[in-house]
Amino acid sequence: MSKGSTAASTQLAFEDFLPSMAERLGAEGLIGELCKGFRLLMDPRKGLITAESLRRNSAALGLGPLDDDEVVGMLREGDLDGDGSLNEMEFCVLMFRLSPELMQGSRRLLEEALETELHGFSI
Repeated sequence: MSKGSTAASTQLAFEDFLPSMAERLGAEGLIGELCKGFRLLMDPRKGLITAESLRRNSAALGLGPLDDDEVVGMLREGDLDGDGSLNEMEFCVLMFRLSPELMQGSRRLLEEALETELHGFSI
């Protein structure tokens, strides 16, 4: 199997899994799980996912060993502020972007989270 095929099948499995997690866990639970995933991949000293921490910790999430091009590509795709690493918000945004089905359902998740947060408040 080629590297491209492996990456595509890994992404496809992720896209299929994240919406089911969202359905089961709800908005708050999903965000909590994404935050746990971030902490698994981050460099604890920097509080960021760096190229080195991604290489070192990727096996923990079943990504296997990643070559330099894959690591750089993953960081580049999610790096919104251009610092070469991912903070927790960038990681969560990237996870949503990688799941088109979840993006379509994100409005429902946002509404659910807002309803939970605003429950009991009256305007």
